[in-house]
Amino acid sequence: MKNRGGGSFDPRLKQRVQQYLASSSSEYVDLVEMALDLQRQYRVEYGRRNRTAFRIQVEKVYDAVKEDVDLDALESKHLAKRARSSCNEAGDGSSSEESSDSDEQVLGNTPNSSVTSLYRKGPSAASSPASRTNPAPNEGTVVSSGGWFIDKGRGPTKPVFIDLCKEESADSETRRGMSQLEPEMSPKKSKKRAKSSAESADSRSVNKKAKSKSPELQYPSLKFEDVGGNEEILTEVCKLLVHMRHPEVYQHLGMVPPRGFLLHGPPGCGKTLLAQAVAGELQIPMLKVSAPELVSGVSGESEQKLRELFDLAVTSSPCILFIDEIDAITPKREVASKDMERRIVAQLLTCMDDLNSVTVTAQVLVIGATNRPDSLDPALRRAGRFDREICLGIPDESARLRILKTLCRRLTLPEDFDYGQLARLTPGYVGADLMALCREAAMAAVNRVLLETRPLPQSLPQNCDEEPSGSTEQTKAVKDVQQQGELWQLLNLLKSTETLSEQELAGLSILMSDFQDALARVQPSAQREGFATVPDVTWDNVGALQNIREELTMAILAPVRSPEQFRALGLSAPSGVLLAGPPGCGKTLLAKAVANESGLNFISVKGPELLNMYVGESERAVRQVFQRGQNSSPCVIFFDEIDALCPRRSGHESGASVRVVNQLLTEMDGLETRRQVFIMAATNRPDIIDPAILRPGRLDKTLYVGLPCAADRHAILLTVTKGGTKPQLEQDVHLEEIAFDERCNFFSGADLTALVREASVNALKAYMKSQDCAQTHPAGCAAGIKVSKQNFEDAFKTIRPSVSKKDQLMYEQLRESLSR
Repeated sequence: MKNRGGGSFDPRLKQRVQQYLASSSSEYVDLVEMALDLQRQYRVEYGRRNRTAFRIQVEKVYDAVKEDVDLDALESKHLAKRARSSCNEAGDGSSSEESSDSDEQVLGNTPNSSVTSLYRKGPSAASSPASRTNPAPNEGTVVSSGGWFIDKGRGPTKPVFIDLCKEESADSETRRGMSQLEPEMSPKKSKKRAKSSAESADSRSVNKKAKSKSPELQYPSLKFEDVGGNEEILTEVCKLLVHMRHPEVYQHLGMVPPRGFLLHGPPGCGKTLLAQAVAGELQIPMLKVSAPELVSGVSGESEQKLRELFDLAVTSSPCILFIDEIDAITPKREVASKDMERRIVAQLLTCMDDLNSVTVTAQVLVIGATNRPDSLDPALRRAGRFDREICLGIPDESARLRILKTLCRRLTLPEDFDYGQLARLTPGYVGADLMALCREAAMAAVNRVLLETRPLPQSLPQNCDEEPSGSTEQTKAVKDVQQQGELWQLLNLLKSTETLSEQELAGLSILMSDFQDALARVQPSAQREGFATVPDVTWDNVGALQNIREELTMAILAPVRSPEQFRALGLSAPSGVLLAGPPGCGKTLLAKAVANESGLNFISVKGPELLNMYVGESERAVRQVFQRGQNSSPCVIFFDEIDALCPRRSGHESGASVRVVNQLLTEMDGLETRRQVFIMAATNRPDIIDPAILRPGRLDKTLYVGLPCAADRHAILLTVTKGGTKPQLEQDVHLEEIAFDERCNFFSGADLTALVREASVNALKAYMKSQDCAQTHPAGCAAGIKVSKQNFEDAFKTIRPSVSKKDQLMYEQLRESLSR
C-alpha cells in the first residue's frame, strides 16, 4: 500500500491499527497512547524501535485508515459538539458561533485536508457579523475565527500572522502541540501529560545544571612557610611569577612572559601543596581542576570544557590555573588509542598558545602536575607552553629535617626533641610519608598514655606479672583473659562518654619512642614505587678492607661532604667505581656501607633484571633507572653483576645486549649531565665487560677486592661474631688462632661466615643430644649453649674455600694488572 508521500506502509501495522480502533471503546483516539500500546503488545516487532519515529509512522497509517471515512459527517458531528461546549463556556448565544469556529479542528492530518478546511472557513468568516461590521480594508483578506488572520492584500510582502487570541486556557496550550487528529483530552490524561512534562522539564534543568557546573575560583590559605624543605624550588618558582604582579616589566621589554611550568616527581612529594602555596602566598585566585574531570563521553564536549576553562581563567586574571594529574588527558598522540585523546591534546596546545596571542598583559599562569612526565606529549613540553619542568625529588636528610619541623609545629613534643635523629632514621621518606609517620606516632602516644592510666575491669586480673595458681586449665584461662586486657581497656575508653581530665591529658605528648614504633608500621612510598632507600649496613658490619674504604671515601663521600672544594678544582662530574674480585669478598657490602655512611639514597640494580624479551623494553628500563636516580639525587646507583648487563661487544652483533650497552653508555655520560648521581658496579668477571664502560668519565676507577689476609680474616671473624658475643664462645676458642690457621687460607668473607655458622650448628646438635633442654633448663636453655674449639674443628672438615686454585691464579693476575 502506498501513502500520499509515495512511501509504502506495513500492511500488518495497518491491520493492527484498525483492530485497535475497533476494540477501543473511547470516542477519541490518543495517537501517543496507541503507539505505546502497540509497542507493548507487539514487543518482538516494535519494542526496540524509537518511540518518536514509531509514533509518526502510526500517525501516517492512521491517516490512511481514515481516508475512507465520510469526512463531512464526522466533521459536522464534531463541530456540533464543539459548538455546544463553547456555548457552555461563553455563557451567551451570540458568541457561540465564534467560539465554535475558533476552536475548530480539522479531522484528518493530511496537508490537503488542512488547506481544505482553511478555505472552507473563509466565507463563513467573511460573512460573519464581525466582518460585516468592520470590513477589511483590502479585498482578499481572509479572517479565520480561530484567532489568526492572513493578510494577503499588501503587495508582494510575505503573509503576516497575528495572534488575536490574547487569552487562552491552559488546556488549549497543552493541546497546541498535539496532532490535529487528537480531540480534546480527558482530564485524567491531561493531568498525566502535564505531570510528565513537568518531570521532563525538571530533569532537563538538573542535567543542564550538572553540565553547566564549572570550576570555581579558590583562595587557598597555605603559605610558603607550610612547604618545608623546598627553598631552592620556591626560589625558582618565584622567578616565574614576576609577571603576575608586575606585568609592566615584560611589557617594557617587549617579551611574552612565561605561561606555565610542570611539576613532576614521585607521589607524595608535595606537587599540589606547592601549587596551592603559590596562590596563597601571592593571594591570587586559583582554578584547580583534575584532568579526568575534563573528559566527557559526548564528542566535542571535552574540548569545549577546556576552552571554557581557559576563558574563565582569562576573565578572572590575575589567576593561577592548576591542572592536576595532567598526564590523564595529554598522552603521546602517536600512541593514543582514541581520536578523542588526540583532540584533547591539540585543544590544550591551542588554548595555551592563545594565552600568548590574546594579550601580553594576560596574567594567567598554568601549572601542571604529574608523576609520569615521560608519558606527556612532547609538544606540550616545548617553550611557550610549559616553559620549565621542576622536579620535586625525594628529600635528603637536611630537607627531611625542615619538613619535620614544619609538620611538628602544632604537635605536643618534648622540649628537647631531637629532629635530627628522626631525619636520619627516615631515609627515602617523602612529605606524605612523614605526615603519616607523625599520625602513627600520635596514635602510639595515645595508646601508651591513655591505656596505662585506664584501669582494667574488675573481672580481669590487675597484676599480669603474677603467676596464676591452680590447675593447668585455670592457668591457660587466666592467660587468655590477660591477653584480652588491652581490648577491654580500649572498649572501656570508647564506651566512656566523659571528657578526659586535665590530669590525664597532662602527660600526653609524643616521644621519640613513639616515632620509633611508628617507623616499623609506615612503609615509605618511594620504596613501594621502586625508588631509592638508604641501606642499613654500616662500616661496623664490614671487617678489614681499610684501603678500599679510603678509596671509596674520596670517590663518593668527599664530593658530597665537600662540594665547594671539588668545584674549586673543576671536578664537577662524579666518577664511577668498579669493584672487581672473587665472589664473597664483600663488594656489595662495601657499596651499601658507603651509601649509608654518606647518607645517600641507594638504588640496587641486579644486572639481568633489566633485560626484557621485547624490543625497546630493556633500554627503557635503563633510562628509568637513571631517571629515578636523578629524582633521588644525591644517589648511588649500584649495578650488581654488571658483566651480565654489559658484555663485550663484537663487530657483527646487533642483538638486544648491544642496544642495552649503548643505552647504558649514553646514560652514563650522554648529553644530560649526572648531577650528584654516583655509579658503582660489582663483578667477578671484569675480563668480559665491554672496554667502553671502563673508560674515564664512566667507571674510571677499578678497585680490586681480593681474598683477605690473616689479619683481615681476624677482623672479619670479630665482625661476624660481634666480638665473640654472638654466638658465645668457650674459653678455649681464640679467633686469632682460627684466622691464622693454614686451613683458612684462601677463605673469603662469605666462607668465614659459613665457618662460624657451621660451628654454631655443631654446638647446638651436641647440646641437644647431651640433655633434654626443655625439662632440665626451662628458663636458661638458650644461654647455656656455647661454641667450643671442637665445634670449629668439625666445621673445618665440611667448609672448603669457594674459590678454586685455578680462579685464584686468574684473580692474582688481575690484581697485578690493576696495580700496574
